[in-house]
Amino acid sequence: MVRFGLTIVRHGETRYNKDKILQGQGVDEPLSATGFRQADAAGLFLSNVKFTHVFSSDLLRAKQTAATILGKNKFCKDLEIKCDARLRERKYGVAEGRPLADLKAMAKAAGEQCPSFTPSGGETLDEVKERARDFFEFLCQLAVELEQKEEDVHGAAGRNSGTSEEQFVFPWTNHCSEAELSCDNGGVSKILDANILVVSHGAYMRNWIGYFVSHLNCTLPSDLTKSQLSSVSPNTGVSHFVIKLENGNLLKPEITCVCLNQDSHLVDVGAERVAQKVF
Repeated sequence: MVRFGLTIVRHGETRYNKDKILQGQGVDEPLSATGFRQADAAGLFLSNVKFTHVFSSDLLRAKQTAATILGKNKFCKDLEIKCDARLRERKYGVAEGRPLADLKAMAKAAGEQCPSFTPSGGETLDEVKERARDFFEFLCQLAVELEQKEEDVHGAAGRNSGTSEEQFVFPWTNHCSEAELSCDNGGVSKILDANILVVSHGAYMRNWIGYFVSHLNCTLPSDLTKSQLSSVSPNTGVSHFVIKLENGNLLKPEITCVCLNQDSHLVDVGAERVAQKVF
C-alpha cells in the first residue's frame, strides 16, 4: 500500500488581498510585509515537518511563501521548490485587478451567484477542478513510483521495519484524526512513502478540496462545519491530508483530511484570519 502526506498552504497576504482586489493569474503581486510575517509564522508552525517534496504555483506570491516556509524548516531548507502552472489561482479574466465587489456586481447582472459565475476571459470552476485533478493524479503517480523504488532497493520487509528517517512529525496534534495520526509523542505518523508540501491560492484550493470531497469521498474531521468547508482559506492557512493507494491503485485513492485551513499560527501576526466565502 502506498501512503503519503499532503500539506496544502495558501500564500501569504499581498496588498491586493488586503484591499480585496482580485489578482487571479494576471496580477503577479509580491507578498506584503504582513504576508512575509504570515509566511514566517507558517514556516515556524511547520518547522519540524520533514517534507520530501515541495511544489508551488509559479506566481510570485506563492513562490515567496514557499521559500519562506522552507527557510524556517529544520530538515529541508535546501529542498528544491518545483513550480507548476497547474497550481495557479483561478483565472478571473476581465475582473482581474478590479475589486471583489465588481465581480459580485458582474455576477448579479448576469443573474448568477459567486463563485460559480465566470467573467469574460476567466476559467470556469470545472476548468479549475480539472487542473487540480490533473496535478493530484501526478502526485499519486509520484508516490507510487517512490514506493516502488524503495521496495526495489530495500525490499518490502526493510520498508515495513520503519526507520527513524521514515517517521514524519506533524504539528497539529490538536486536530488529529485518530484513524490516521497518533497524538502521542508529539503526533508521530505511521510510515509515509512521501510527505509533500504544496503552496497555492485560495480559490484554487477550495476547488481542489471540493474535488476531494465530492468526487473522491474524502473523510473530513467530525467537527468541520459546512461554512468552514465552503470558505476560502485565510492567507497561509494550512490543510493536511493523508492519502492511501491500495496496491498502487491511482483510480481509488482513500483520502483523510486531518485539518482544514488551520490558522492558529496567525494569532500573533495581526492579520485577518477569517477568509471570505467568495473570492
